[in-house]
Amino acid sequence: MPRRRYRQFCPLAKALDVLGERWTLLIVRELMTGPKRYTDLRDELPGLATDLLAARLRELHHGGIVERRDVPPPTPAVVYELTPRGHALDAVITELALWGRPLLQESIDDYLPQSALLLGIKTLFHSDAAADLDETYHLEVDGRPVAVQVHDGTVDVAPDSIAERPAVRIVTDTKGFINLARGQPQAARIEGDPDALNRLGRVLDLS
Repeated sequence: MPRRRYRQFCPLAKALDVLGERWTLLIVRELMTGPKRYTDLRDELPGLATDLLAARLRELHHGGIVERRDVPPPTPAVVYELTPRGHALDAVITELALWGRPLLQESIDDYLPQSALLLGIKTLFHSDAAADLDETYHLEVDGRPVAVQVHDGTVDVAPDSIAERPAVRIVTDTKGFINLARGQPQAARIEGDPDALNRLGRVLDLS
């Protein structure tokens, strides 16, 4: 099927020619966390047909946003990753996520990919509240650990990493994390001293 184009001399229209198709930005979101194999992308994007995923990857490659790379032995594989032009979309996607945050109130049983969890943490982050703060937090959702390092107004989110000596430790499932993001922490196991919990609440804008 030929790709649809707006045929307008407008930078927004030209960007949407490349990024406006369904699933395209979610594929970029997945690759924001690092290189992924085709099977990784397929597993984290349920509902996306394999032929459509292949088509979207070709389009992103043609647009200079994604490149394909061979990983050498001992674990040879083909991975997809963002180019520098692709990583230039990080701020755009974060701003779109901020815009969409109020719409999360409509979610009930939606799937939570790990990339969305990581993006959600960055979206919730308040740099002003983290000024002069150096602290680590451990978050575990459905058995998948994430280390969150806050340092002087910045945040680093490391998937599949266990934080050492975290100031706060939160263990929950998908539903519990969704409720936590809504300010309802009842379904989460939370450990940490009250001051650290208050700091975390301010840094991640949690009620």
